[in-house]
Amino acid sequence: MTKNAWNAKRRGAHGEIHRSQHASWLRAAVLGADDAIVSTASLMIGVAASDASKETILISGVAGLVAGAMSMAVGEFVSVSSQRDTEQADIELEKRELEIEPRAELDELTLIYVQRGLDKELARRVAEQLSARDCLGTHLRDELGIDPQALARPVQAAWISAISFASFATLPIAALLLAPANLRMPAIAGLSLASLGALGALGARLGGAPVLRAALRVCLGGGLAMGVTAGIGKVLGISMG
Repeated sequence: MTKNAWNAKRRGAHGEIHRSQHASWLRAAVLGADDAIVSTASLMIGVAASDASKETILISGVAGLVAGAMSMAVGEFVSVSSQRDTEQADIELEKRELEIEPRAELDELTLIYVQRGLDKELARRVAEQLSARDCLGTHLRDELGIDPQALARPVQAAWISAISFASFATLPIAALLLAPANLRMPAIAGLSLASLGALGALGARLGGAPVLRAALRVCLGGGLAMGVTAGIGKVLGISMG
């Protein structure tokens, strides 16, 4: 085997880029984008259904953009901070256990490898060798399922969600500004649903999931939200008109 072939084989065996490595930021970005389109478009369609003016619909859309972006940022920060706090608490607890009862922790790690299919003697050697190289990291990964290099990042999740929301919330606003008066609601709904379908397909493709199913799922959810708010806006517009 040539050197280049050997390197290529090594890259194929050990250089894979797993989709789960993108899970944290991808989740925040997709959630922010989907929520931006659904909530902003639904809000604007609900206001439009009440026979409000173009200016009123625009104000509602811009207000929804600003409030939604801030809400997403705060919500993601709080949620991911809680996850990070839990991870840190587990790490500190594992550190104390390794200091107080290293033998018991080694036995526990050995048992984990036995349960995964290794014989007891081999499991013991694996546990000892991995612990000698990175004791805490080994226990975190194999005992608790925590990757020390991939802990939750609250600030990253917050700003990605906020930027994603603010960016995609401009789509229904743009539809309002470009559409003629008699096509405002269809334009907002049409562009929003098309964008949702594209986002669902993109997210599924990046995550290795079925594309069509993901696109249909977000389109159905978004369409339902827009339909309900349109009905409420129509009823309120009639009762208050």
